[in-house]
Amino acid sequence: MPFDFKIFLLSFIPLFVAIDVLGVVPLFVSLTDGMMPKAKKTLITEATLAALGVSVVFLFGGRMIFNYLGITENDFRVGGGIVLLVLAVYDLLFASDSPRKPQTSIGVVPLGIPLIIGPAALTTLLIIVDTHGYIAAVVALFVNLLFVWLIFRYSSHVTKLMGEAGSKAFSKVAALFMAAIAIMMIRVGLTAMIAAK
Repeated sequence: MPFDFKIFLLSFIPLFVAIDVLGVVPLFVSLTDGMMPKAKKTLITEATLAALGVSVVFLFGGRMIFNYLGITENDFRVGGGIVLLVLAVYDLLFASDSPRKPQTSIGVVPLGIPLIIGPAALTTLLIIVDTHGYIAAVVALFVNLLFVWLIFRYSSHVTKLMGEAGSKAFSKVAALFMAAIAIMMIRVGLTAMIAAK
């Protein structure tokens, strides 16, 4: 079967919008503020692989798993929002000037899930499968996650331009945005749950 660039774009673009990697960059900067470059690079790889692993499992067994466990997309959205909110509040109130310890793992949660791959991205994957098939969904997923890895990997250049004081201020603002996004996720999930009753 020849490569269809139109189908690739129709699969890639919705997933790119759903992941919103450019919107996640400020949150990534906030979460990794003070980390050593080596630890940050390891974290990026860990987060991307976690996002890939969850996406592949969800891609091929998402509906079956959700139906079996009785979990809805909105349950997933509210749960992810709560995790993000806790981390945002911690960063705003208790974050210190000392570097984060490398063993403090935020690669899987919340960076990999739900920041890189959240409810919107997982739902989009299922829609792509229904519309264009598994091959298109897998290719779109891999290319998007490659973009995520590259953008996160070189996000430090932005912080270098801003300087140390600017980076710290930006991290606090990013934590506020993270809290707002978390509350939005919880609100949308709860609103949908109430509307479904």
